[in-house]
Amino acid sequence: MQRIKISLVAIPLLLTALWLAADTLAPEPFTYFSFRAVFMQYSGVIGIGLMSAAMLLALRPAWLEPHLDGLDKMYRLHKWLGIAALAVAVVHWWWGQGTKWMVGWGWLEKPAKKPGAEAGLGAVESWLRSQRGFAESVGEWAFYAAAVLIVLALLKRFPYHWFVKTHKWIAAAYLALAYHSAVLIKPEYWSQPLGWLLAVLLLGGSAAALLALSGRIGAGRKARGSIVALTDYPALRVLETAVVLDAGWRGHAAGQFAFVTSDKREGAHPYTIASAWNPADRRLVFITKALGDHTGRLRERLRLGMPVTVEGPYGCFDFEDAQPRQIWVGAGIGITPFIARMKQRAATPDAKTIDLFHPTAEFDQAAIDRLAADAKAAGVRLHLLVNGKDGRLNGERIRAAVPEWRAASIWFCGPPGFGQSLREDFRAQGLPPERFHQELFQMR
Repeated sequence: MQRIKISLVAIPLLLTALWLAADTLAPEPFTYFSFRAVFMQYSGVIGIGLMSAAMLLALRPAWLEPHLDGLDKMYRLHKWLGIAALAVAVVHWWWGQGTKWMVGWGWLEKPAKKPGAEAGLGAVESWLRSQRGFAESVGEWAFYAAAVLIVLALLKRFPYHWFVKTHKWIAAAYLALAYHSAVLIKPEYWSQPLGWLLAVLLLGGSAAALLALSGRIGAGRKARGSIVALTDYPALRVLETAVVLDAGWRGHAAGQFAFVTSDKREGAHPYTIASAWNPADRRLVFITKALGDHTGRLRERLRLGMPVTVEGPYGCFDFEDAQPRQIWVGAGIGITPFIARMKQRAATPDAKTIDLFHPTAEFDQAAIDRLAADAKAAGVRLHLLVNGKDGRLNGERIRAAVPEWRAASIWFCGPPGFGQSLREDFRAQGLPPERFHQELFQMR
């Protein structure tokens, strides 16, 4: 989380610093319209810069994962960059459109254009000037479209399959806004570091937008396979699905996740992989809980032999650190990455001492028996807490069960609010923040 917070602040600060090196917010003479002119340039640069960065993250670049703690964190940054870009764009729009309204209402008097302002312009600058009116109209309507699409993406009640279908059209709005920006940005900027960075962002963002619109994101990391086993746990509302993949899958580490497509109309959904990788059988296991419209219909939709496409792997929730002990907390369906790690540990033991806490509101004896068997085979001490019988898990209970917790790292997967409360609790007790690892498994 710390890295994405730093990135969210660093991107607009870098753009601001480069813009201030190229222009000023205190023009001479300082009037409403002279300030409006420079502020429109500044807010436009920040807005398109933030949106371009968000578009680049939409490519799911694997090389960036180690630097931002995994794709789950990158998607969180993508989300907040989009929100920040929208907020800046609203301000930018108001200064542009609001001023025109106030001139029309007679509240402001627009200064007359200086005579000869168009003289002496080069061919490129003259062409850009000729495009200004059209670029302003395109930018305005693209802003409206992007605003609606971003708001829909943030609405949790908006069905996921409709989110998948509508969200990619932000890429089309971005292309229109990139054109708007390229035409209206001051020509003087392009010969300075600000312009060089903007050129990279606009070209990269446009390439990302074209890949999104053509459905090519992640194309090089996809493998085809088929469903070979389905195990239902009705009491838990959980379905375990085993898939055998073709040679396109390059393997994965325990704790990683993948995007799985079983129905092209529904699109790809992210699921944590609940199995260790064995190239001899090329088998992946996914455990899904009926928490939404899509997962609630999987029991009826999935069939043995059904073809699927799997893209990945992604994520840095890989259990790699230097601590001699680890404390795992898998709350509810958040137990999934720990199942994969236990299977891997059973096949290739290590010397770490592990305590696994599994708080759950639902109980199924067959599922618990399998979990206990996995823990025993992996040499992991299992602490099971069923809500209503054993009470709620908190930091104090973990520390009481693991007196040596100061020598441990904590790996958490489960409800974000629960994870945040545990993080704050342990930090208050002196746990270094870098030793608390949390998967942010929310892609919206």
